[in-house]
Amino acid sequence: MTAKEKKIAKWTFWALALLLALWWLFSPAGEQKAPQGMGGVNAEAPARGGTKRKIKYWVAPMDPSYRSNKPGKSPMGMDLVPVYEDEGSSSGGVVKIDPVTIQDIGVKTARVTKGPLTAEIRTVGRVTYNEEKVEHIHTRVSGWVERLFVDTTGQDVHKGQKLLTIYSPDLVETQQEYLQALRYEKETAGSEFKDISGGGKALIDATRTRLLLMGIRPGQIEALEKRGKVRNAMVLYSPIDGIVIDKKVLAGMRVTPGKELYELAGLSDVWIIGSIYEYELPFVKTGQEAQISLSYEPGVVYKGRISFIYPYLSADTRTAQVRIDFPNPGLKLKPDMYVNVYIKSRLSKDVLQVPSDAVIRTGTRNYVIAALGGGRFLPREVELGPAGQGMVEVRAGLSEGETIVTSGQFLIDSESNLREAVTRMEEAAPANGKAMKRMKMGAPDLKPGENAKPAGEKETPSAIR
Repeated sequence: MTAKEKKIAKWTFWALALLLALWWLFSPAGEQKAPQGMGGVNAEAPARGGTKRKIKYWVAPMDPSYRSNKPGKSPMGMDLVPVYEDEGSSSGGVVKIDPVTIQDIGVKTARVTKGPLTAEIRTVGRVTYNEEKVEHIHTRVSGWVERLFVDTTGQDVHKGQKLLTIYSPDLVETQQEYLQALRYEKETAGSEFKDISGGGKALIDATRTRLLLMGIRPGQIEALEKRGKVRNAMVLYSPIDGIVIDKKVLAGMRVTPGKELYELAGLSDVWIIGSIYEYELPFVKTGQEAQISLSYEPGVVYKGRISFIYPYLSADTRTAQVRIDFPNPGLKLKPDMYVNVYIKSRLSKDVLQVPSDAVIRTGTRNYVIAALGGGRFLPREVELGPAGQGMVEVRAGLSEGETIVTSGQFLIDSESNLREAVTRMEEAAPANGKAMKRMKMGAPDLKPGENAKPAGEKETPSAIR
């Protein structure tokens, strides 16, 4: 045997010895049975405070309905656990829990308070044009565009600014008729016949009306009277301050009455359209204040008013639209921009309220866990009202100043349901025991393979053995 083989054999021997020692220490054969009364647990165990706690009965850890007056094994082969007389009392639905267990499961409590209940709606809004400040520019005469003074989309325009000039034969002809009517009135002003002297004025009024209907402004007509000369081109002016959001005209284009040339929009104030859910509709009213913030201006808040709530919902998103009016100094709010919208609403002035996290909702009923002190808890059914900002109104079931559980209440509720079920099984156990006893007394002992036959009935021989 070489030195290397001797070394491997030596290490193998010590490894086997170590494994054998570990097996002996941790195997059931090597365990020492602790002295005990019955089943490994004393009938009286010391409590945390040093006093002895009396065991009420023993129960299977996986089947609370299996009880025993002494320790041992459950039908599943598990050790029975003791239930002490000073724990788990549940009289009248009250659950008593050890203070250390309360701390372990993280139970937190709060007071039932009374005060104003408010709701805050947070949503996203989209900036759009104020439809009341959108103007469509048309011409009322046929003609050709000679010159464009505003020729790009997005260009700023001011009220009274020149937009374009149009040559219209119909307009030129009407101007000539107006000048002729003026000359005719002067020539017939000294006539002795009233029909003749008055005819000139009537002709002027009719021609002047035609010019106004063609879109000529009164100032332009006065300039025509002073000038006494026809202008071939008619000038169109901007009626508002704003920007060009659509341009459909080009120089040299032939235009007809009704054709849209420009679309202008004022941006001194804008609309913001926000979406809210159906359940939030009762919290929103016209005239209510709303606030917005911009992503590129953190900390800056703009204030506006809700001016309109649209009377329909979106079929795709199931949301309603609200319109908010906002002034727009400096034109910071630009159309199609997205903003954060905040709407605050006071739901009630003075109501009982609890944190929303304290409520256990089953779908048909609502519960809270009332803390009675001394580790005692009681589930209470409550009637709820509207909720907002993490609080919910309580209309019935609680009083001001009571203490309720806000964290860990689901574990307490589960414990309450479990102990209620155990109590019912305990009450049903004696009756079931008597029934089983009567069944055993009335039934004869049967040997393996025999079937019970009703009294007086003879066994029918089998045809085939």
